[in-house]
Amino acid sequence: MLVIRADLVDAMVAHARADHPDEACGVIAGPEGSDRPERFIPMVNAERSPTFYRFDSMEHLKVWKAMDAADEVPVVIYHSHTGTEAYPSRTDVAIAAEPDAHYVLVSTRDPEVHELRSYRIVDGVVTEEPVSIVVAYEQ
Repeated sequence: MLVIRADLVDAMVAHARADHPDEACGVIAGPEGSDRPERFIPMVNAERSPTFYRFDSMEHLKVWKAMDAADEVPVVIYHSHTGTEAYPSRTDVAIAAEPDAHYVLVSTRDPEVHELRSYRIVDGVVTEEPVSIVVAYEQ
């Protein structure tokens, strides 16, 4: 199960809406050894596409180095789907390289209501998981 603060969900949805009609993408980092998303990191979709996302290679390297230096890991890797449901495409599954990450998809196909779903993607196997949105994490 993904437990995530409402402000982080709001940030992902805002990023997805701002980049629409192109897909938005980014990471939410958290402490190494933890499954708690903490630090929102919006990234650039190098493809600038409504149907595909790819992290810019230089930005990707910079973000992962910064996470490593801060003893953080990518707890959530998110992107948006602009015209389809929030379910990983074949391409999304093929590029999923972080087996411990929660892959969150935000669909912005409806201009009024977003759809947010989370998955684990390991060795090409997609498993949907429940999402619990909280105001603050329990201590």
